[in-house]
Formats: sequence, C-alpha cells, structure tokens
Amino acid sequence: MDTEPVDWNRTLREQWEWHWNQQVRPRLQGLTDDEYFWVPTGRDDVWTVRPRGTSPLPQEFGVGDHVIDYLYPEPAPAPFTTIAWRLGHVIVGVLAMRNASYFGAPDAAYHTWEYAGGAKTAMEQFETHLEVWTNGVRSLSPEQLAVPVGDKEPFPDLPMAYLVLHIQRELIHHLSEICLLRDLYLHSNGKDTAR
Repeated sequence: MDTEPVDWNRTLREQWEWHWNQQVRPRLQGLTDDEYFWVPTGRDDVWTVRPRGTSPLPQEFGVGDHVIDYLYPEPAPAPFTTIAWRLGHVIVGVLAMRNASYFGAPDAAYHTWEYAGGAKTAMEQFETHLEVWTNGVRSLSPEQLAVPVGDKEPFPDLPMAYLVLHIQRELIHHLSEICLLRDLYLHSNGKDTAR
C-alpha cells in the first residue's frame, strides 16, 4: 500500500488553526473593556492589568501606563486572574517571548512589556504575536522540528515539535478560560448571550 508521507508541520499547525478559526476567534470578537477588567469574585486580591502606581503588590511589571500583577513564586493558592491578566500572560509569556527566542521578533519579558490598557489594544497585540508565531511555525522544516530547543526552555533536550504542541496547548487552555469568563460576564450581567 502506497501512502503519502505525513506533513508534520501541517499536522501540528492544523491542531491550533482549526481550534482558533472554528472556536476561539469567533468567541473573542467584540471583547469589551468591561469584560477585559471584570472581577467576577468581587474581591480586591485578584491579579489583573492596572494603571501604573495602583498595584497592591511590591513590584510592578511592565513599562508604560499599565502594569501586570505578578509575584514569583506565585502564592498558593494562586490569585484569581482577569481576562486582562490572562491575555497579558498569553501575549507575553506564551507568544512574544517565544517569538523573540525562535522567530526573530524583538526581545520580550514581563517586566519590559507595554501592557494594554483596554481590550482592543490587547487583542491587537495578541493577533500580531499569534501571526508571528503561526508564520514562524509554518516556516519550520521537518529537520528544524526535530532539533532540540536548547537552553531557552526548561526542557532543553525536547525537539521544537514538542514546544509547538506545548504552546498550542497553552493557547487552547488560556483562551478557553477567557471564553468561559466572557460567558460568565454575560450571564452575570443580564446581557444578550447569543454568540
């Protein structure tokens, strides 16, 4: 039986691209500032993106007018995080830092990032870095997918294909959380829930 060789690059990308195009992208359209900053717990001890000088934490992470709440090591249990915080994490820690390490994007770190003060800017940052990541992955040859990631990652001996899968799991995980928070916001605030 003759079979075509597996196109591993396409197979890896299709996992994320299908999820993004069919499930997540439509659910994130129209994200509002109210949703972006919403605190469903009603408590003050959440982590979010805040105007500079207003964080209750001992250190502010970020440059510009807004900073992200963060402590290392994280407290146990970890604080609840808003959509703003979760998008900040995905933009910087999941995408921008990897884009810098592997695909020639500018250096990025939590303490040097200019965090978005609203949903529209955050989504623009997200889509920009998602495009860099997706195009970078698309450019990888089968040989490049098999090369160990090296000391840029906690598990340096694992091949690039494993990092691609890890990043896609992170995207699916955190963006699904954001979609759930949007649902909770809509149902908690008596809004039209048709999405």
